[in-house]
Amino acid sequence: MALPVSFSDIEAAATRIQGRAMRTPLIGSPALSEEFAARVFLKPECLQRTGSFKFRGAYNAVMAAGPAARAGVVACSSGNHAQGLAEAARLAGVPATIVMPADAPQVKMQRTRASGARIVTYDRASQDRDEIAAELIAQDGGLLVHPYNDPKVIAGQGTVGLEIAAELAGMRLAPDVVLAPCSGGGLVAGVALAVTERAPPCRVMAVEPEGFDDYARSLAADRIVGNERSSGSVCDALLAPEPGEMSFAINRQKLSGSIAVSDEAALRAVGFAYERFRLVLEPGGAVALAALIDGKVDVRGSVVVIVLSGGNIDDAMLARALAVYRSG
Repeated sequence: MALPVSFSDIEAAATRIQGRAMRTPLIGSPALSEEFAARVFLKPECLQRTGSFKFRGAYNAVMAAGPAARAGVVACSSGNHAQGLAEAARLAGVPATIVMPADAPQVKMQRTRASGARIVTYDRASQDRDEIAAELIAQDGGLLVHPYNDPKVIAGQGTVGLEIAAELAGMRLAPDVVLAPCSGGGLVAGVALAVTERAPPCRVMAVEPEGFDDYARSLAADRIVGNERSSGSVCDALLAPEPGEMSFAINRQKLSGSIAVSDEAALRAVGFAYERFRLVLEPGGAVALAALIDGKVDVRGSVVVIVLSGGNIDDAMLARALAVYRSG
């Protein structure tokens, strides 16, 4: 059965977002390479426009929609897709309404509003964000741009993998292992599609917060299995209720597995990135790095790429992460 997104869709997305999304660098780390007896590279999407990879998929979806987006766009997001879509809508000259959890980091809300979006808040524990979005569309119109269950969004996120493969090919290398943060699965699905097309033997692994490892459980069951909780992790960007149908259709074929890391490990990775590389990450954006430095995957002798998916963190959380790192 055909997958909902093809490699040619990712190539088309790369053309569509060119000049708007940044082509983020692939940074080699001699220190990590020596420590883990591997060639370790970092893909810092924290440097991307709006501070995360999400702008790629959002902008691709808005521009691909054309006239269908003129009445505005609507999305549900804890912050990174919110910011990406708000900025994409601003650039396209269309209104944006974002349904955000009331406990989303203030920095993410502020930056979403700064791009001109209207925010509607909800309670994660007692309200259904998808129902709220559907009601808003019924009342006011607009195009729903799902954060991960949308083929144009997945294709846009896949440009991360396209860049990884191209940068390594320029060094006459190919990736053996790619670790990427995972929530609904759109990023890792797009990356896996692109990377395995260019380097078929590559193992692409999803990384999730402990207690929100719906992908690991879904892959094991070969069907979509949701999380029992909707909050309770510092990795606020990775708390989707369950895998998206489209992303899961891709990931069940393309992924080599999923790894879960603790909140403490994610915070330690945030501190590590800041102290060692002066890169600012949020906990959810640092889980792939946490999986590496906690020894969750054997990478000896491999070319390894760690996707650092976002850096939208407030001062208090960064201070907490630094305290955890420095105490260890």
